[in-house]
Amino acid sequence: QEQLVQSGGGSVQAGDSLRLSCAASGRPFHTYSMGWFRQAPGKEREFVAAIIWKDGIAHYSDSVQGRFTISRDMTKNTVFLQMNGLLPEDTGVYYCGGFRTPAPDFGLRMSSAYDFWGIGTLVTVSS
Repeated sequence: QEQLVQSGGGSVQAGDSLRLSCAASGRPFHTYSMGWFRQAPGKEREFVAAIIWKDGIAHYSDSVQGRFTISRDMTKNTVFLQMNGLLPEDTGVYYCGGFRTPAPDFGLRMSSAYDFWGIGTLVTVSS
């Protein structure tokens, strides 16, 4: 069973940057895609970004397009989320997840499609 260990996060001011990391360990790592989701208090978990592991093609939600960048280091089985120009509405618990089997692009945006998850890390952006 894959285990995802998240790091990064914290409390920042609007306009600041943060970088989240998510490292996979456990059995030989095999994933089709890794993604980042976030959940604000009282709201559902929402898609942020995803990356196809093999070719590095990235997908973003409209709300973070142009501000966030997802990347991966295949040698370390680690996915990153570089967040620039943070806004108060970016506040929430950020989760990384992965799923093993190929899926159409719309599936990357569905948390129910993911097979394994990290425990989450809190990002707080104040104005």
